[in-house]
Amino acid sequence: MDRLDALSVFVAVAEQESFVRAARRLGRSPAAVSRAVAALEERLGTRLLQRTTRAVSLTDAGRRHYERCRALLAEFEAIEAAATRERDEPQGLLAITAPFIFGRLHVLPVATEFLRAYPHVTMRFFFFDRYVSLVDEGMDLGVRIGPLEDSSLRATKVGSVTRGLYASPDYLERRGTPKSPSELSRHDCIVVAGPAAGQQVWSFGQRGARRAVTVSPRLSVTSIEASIDAALSGVGIARLLSYQTESLVREGRLTRILAAQEPEELPIHVVQPAGRHVPAKSRVFAERLVPALRAKFARR
Repeated sequence: MDRLDALSVFVAVAEQESFVRAARRLGRSPAAVSRAVAALEERLGTRLLQRTTRAVSLTDAGRRHYERCRALLAEFEAIEAAATRERDEPQGLLAITAPFIFGRLHVLPVATEFLRAYPHVTMRFFFFDRYVSLVDEGMDLGVRIGPLEDSSLRATKVGSVTRGLYASPDYLERRGTPKSPSELSRHDCIVVAGPAAGQQVWSFGQRGARRAVTVSPRLSVTSIEASIDAALSGVGIARLLSYQTESLVREGRLTRILAAQEPEELPIHVVQPAGRHVPAKSRVFAERLVPALRAKFARR
């Protein structure tokens, strides 16, 4: 019997003023209850209860110990209740990471509805077009596009996107539309790269028939948004993901080219740190986010 349990037994005897009634309340035998109290008194080195053939009453030391035990047990019950609420009801800070445009377009709308539904949740978003370690940077949940490198994460696939080439109608009218990847060497290309950007290798075709083309960029930028803006202004051809261009293609502002030569689709996963106990805030948000993304990106 642990110490907290022994305190619970002592409090029950003190409140019931009877070993028999305390045993009935606790669902134990009177002998087990009596042994627990005796062991507690021996450990403390003081008598807590005055026993007679008719009644059980607290000694002065027992009364002081009873008040402290009641306060301790009440605090413990409050801690357990708070932990249960946190397990069952979303609350607290939820930290989420996702690619910038994807997060803004497809994760944030789910998050705003979630915040309306659960007033005790606060959120912190980290939208980056780079790899973010969930564990190292304290994230509760993330969206990953592309092959998963970290096998320790709990991952749920929600769909896929394609990577393709896009240019403005104005650019294609001036420079012509390439019919094969090899013609890209005669076109102005836009790449997303770091400060030391140089040539890039763009891959085309599916598994078993892949082809790589080296591109010498006319313009290098450090963000997806800048490459989209440059393509819209007619600077050249940009390599973008399908979710980044859907509305622009519908509006006729960008044109997809070499669609038949696109590489394999990139998977989209909702990822969480592995573990047996998932907080309600993460579990319930994932239960909303996963079907919302599948409705948009699952291939039918």
